[in-house]
Amino acid sequence: MSELSERFETHEAGEKQVAEKIRCDACPVMCYIADGRSGACDRYGNVGGRIVRLDPLTVLEQRAASGGEAVAFDAGQAGGGELVNTGSRFVTAIGAGTTYPDYKPAPFIVSQEVEGVDLVTVVTEGIFSYCGVKVKIDTDRHIGPETATVRAGGEAVGHVTTGEYGSQMLSLGGVHHLTGGSKSEGRVTCDTLLNLCNKQPVELAIDGGATVVVQAGKAPVIDGKQENRMRVGCGSATIGMFATQWRGLVDEVVVVDDHITGVVSEHQAGKVLGWEDTGIKIVGRRSTPGRYFKVSEPGLGWGGTTISDPLSILGDWNPKKGARPGMSLLMVSTTGEQFAYYELDQALKPVAMPFPERLRKSVELIEENCEPALCTVLFVGGAGGSLRAGVVENPVRLTRSVQGLGTYVTVGGAPVYVWPGGGITLMVDVSRVPDNAFGYVPTPALVAPIEFTLRRDDYVALGGHAAEIRSLDDIVASGGEYLNPRENRAASGENPWPPLAQLRRLGAEGAA
Repeated sequence: MSELSERFETHEAGEKQVAEKIRCDACPVMCYIADGRSGACDRYGNVGGRIVRLDPLTVLEQRAASGGEAVAFDAGQAGGGELVNTGSRFVTAIGAGTTYPDYKPAPFIVSQEVEGVDLVTVVTEGIFSYCGVKVKIDTDRHIGPETATVRAGGEAVGHVTTGEYGSQMLSLGGVHHLTGGSKSEGRVTCDTLLNLCNKQPVELAIDGGATVVVQAGKAPVIDGKQENRMRVGCGSATIGMFATQWRGLVDEVVVVDDHITGVVSEHQAGKVLGWEDTGIKIVGRRSTPGRYFKVSEPGLGWGGTTISDPLSILGDWNPKKGARPGMSLLMVSTTGEQFAYYELDQALKPVAMPFPERLRKSVELIEENCEPALCTVLFVGGAGGSLRAGVVENPVRLTRSVQGLGTYVTVGGAPVYVWPGGGITLMVDVSRVPDNAFGYVPTPALVAPIEFTLRRDDYVALGGHAAEIRSLDDIVASGGEYLNPRENRAASGENPWPPLAQLRRLGAEGAA
């Protein structure tokens, strides 16, 4: 019996088996699994009296600069796992399994030479209780007040956080929702995070706000309406970008925006162009010239406001400051989706007029400069605890190596951002990770693939599990203890492996 098999041995000699089931020790749930069945996580199963990983181990193959392929192999089949192009390959942690608790070495510790640098990549599927997602929703629409609770299936799973330029932001998950609330809250939170990380749509309801359907890489759906565009900028920025398009074609332009509504005749851009005063009055809090805050409450109307009639933000026009009958006025939103044209009558009241063709190009230019509305999902996790012990014998050395940029971290082959400061807190764009890379355990917690790559001599110096290092060729030829069905998946090609700039830096530092 191999050492890996012994990891899954669940009975002492002579101990009676429980209903012919065997126990899985891949997570704290410790399921007893009958032959032919899987555990509660659906990741491990009992196959012929052995606990095996049910999903394929994924190897990324860099075939060309423009693309790659993720190959999952079956080490138990004749010829299984051979790659047609063996130029650049990377064993990800997707399907690798875990060795929780990680007093045992990680499932795969792989050696590979890249451009003359002897590298080691340690791969494992980490169990993350301290994890969540940040969701960026490109829209001007008001989805809910800041700090409002976000719910899925009626359970609290996160909150609305600080809005960013042209986007609403959600913070979902975290250890308090996963483990600090009711059992139902933890289960729903885990399910929500899993679906979002695996690029599936999730419907969220925001207290005091909207119902939003979010999916990584897709446009958001807010209160049943799909968003199309991300705003080009605030009202002031729009004036700055397009004032020259309106000069000589219209007397006044107001760009309606929830945050900063712009008025071209007062704005610095208009002044530089020699724009004449019009005597217009905006109902709102004046900031710097041509910029107004709080013209309306946030909502689903023009420019992310509550208004449906843009004239509601105008006061009386002042003839002493330039207002006169016949003056023309363009009002437009920051996405160009709403626009209207008016002329002042004898009483200096704006009257709606047919939209002139001379202004249509400028409105279309606003629309053209708006990027498509998109949902972005970032997985955020703290790679701490015993996970690091599966990599090196002294875990803090790994943390320091990561923070010192001596160890390169990836999630399913995708590059991550590691936060400064203590610990290994990382973020990754899930759209760059191969499909269905994330799993779960019913503790509840997410399971995410994570890889640590560093120079072999540095790995040994850190106290790595040197005796467990295997060559890439050995991994491809014989795999591990997991007899997986073979499967091929397309990779985006956005995550080139090897990360040559990083590896050249590691090699140069080693030589120095």
